[in-house]
Amino acid sequence: MLDLLHSDGYEAVQLRVVAARAHVSLAKIYRLFRTRDQLIIAALHQWMEDNAYADIAPIQPGETLRESLLRILRTVFEPWERNPEMLVAYHHARTGPGGERLDNQGLIAVLPVAEVALRDLDPRYLEDLGLIMGNMALALIGRFATGSLPITEILSTLERTAYRMTADNAAAARRDAPAPR
Repeated sequence: MLDLLHSDGYEAVQLRVVAARAHVSLAKIYRLFRTRDQLIIAALHQWMEDNAYADIAPIQPGETLRESLLRILRTVFEPWERNPEMLVAYHHARTGPGGERLDNQGLIAVLPVAEVALRDLDPRYLEDLGLIMGNMALALIGRFATGSLPITEILSTLERTAYRMTADNAAAARRDAPAPR
């Protein structure tokens, strides 16, 4: 199933084809997965566990928030860059029935590691950081899936976003403030 999804893409996954490749009856496939969406989500869930979330290392002593975020982003998104068809499938699956399972998997994998780096942050900043980074990631994935953004732009844009979200912007704020009268 994963090889079909990887080589031929989301649209190529049909239950009849999967049954034939697995040398099992279509009835057995239907007993295991009621719908095509359930089958694809199960396959993506396994792929993500083995690839995107397999190597997330704990926060290192002395690692800054920025360093932690950038390392986590690279760990998660580099496998997607090497497997663009899987990212397109992820985009389609997460927006369909049961797709929240994939989002939850990401949170379960990333939050325990990220929580260490985020624990002493202002709760409002933390909420903004999660909202901005999450929505940016989904928007970039959507643009890639529709063909309007090269896959190599996703990680670099997320890295720039994380940099901006963790930079001390006091100097820029002073520079941009109106001059005293």
